[in-house]
Amino acid sequence: MFFAYVDESGDTGKKGSKSYALGCVLVEAKRWPDVFDQVLGFRRFLREKHGIPVRAELKANFLLSNGGPLRPLGLSEATRFGIYRGFMRLLSKLDLQAFAVVIRKEKLSFAPGTRDPRDLAWETIFQRFERFTNKHGPEPTPLLLVHDEGDGPYVRKAARKARRFQSAGQKYGQGSLSVPVRHLVEDPVSRASHESYFVQLADLVAYAAFRRVYPPPCRPVQIVPTTMWDELGTARLAAVNRLTPSAPPGVVIRPPLP
Repeated sequence: MFFAYVDESGDTGKKGSKSYALGCVLVEAKRWPDVFDQVLGFRRFLREKHGIPVRAELKANFLLSNGGPLRPLGLSEATRFGIYRGFMRLLSKLDLQAFAVVIRKEKLSFAPGTRDPRDLAWETIFQRFERFTNKHGPEPTPLLLVHDEGDGPYVRKAARKARRFQSAGQKYGQGSLSVPVRHLVEDPVSRASHESYFVQLADLVAYAAFRRVYPPPCRPVQIVPTTMWDELGTARLAAVNRLTPSAPPGVVIRPPLP
């Protein structure tokens, strides 16, 4: 069994962010206690080196703006870059898996009747859950979804629909296939991000994926450069987009890049 921790980056409106992204970190249930202890160990290292409280919420926005619990510390941009990179590298060191879905909002039409970015993102991530649960090993792999608490009712409804009526495009030809996510366990679990290290990791993954698709503006020190996604190394779940070589490993882009 796996836990799938998911958090979002960006917004779904016509204006605002360039994209809407979902980041996912997969943790095998039987390894969860050991993985948690090692993440906690990294947080203790950050406390010793930079004075960041172990229980402080560390999300992409705080590292970018030096905000939230980081503001009193006055950390330099180079330091915040190093912290972000450390989290990305930690995932591969712990032999975890991560992937992301990035919706290119400017390529979607916001006319009535067109796809909502959030709907498209969650439909896409549930499709990847179906493939992961059925192809991770010789037997189907149960999966429990844990997400940030902001969209609880929406995610619960989307998960129930995906469990019964999920569809996906065919590898060859046109049309779609019925591929329900039969191995989702229970309803999704909603967690406040400040109470979950793994939801915070999913947030960092989501923003790094966004910057892999949309390079940041030029500046002397990039806290999250385009290459930050590649710091995940072996943690990138390349199987999620193996049929789209134009996309970075582990990043599903909708609509796809040319």
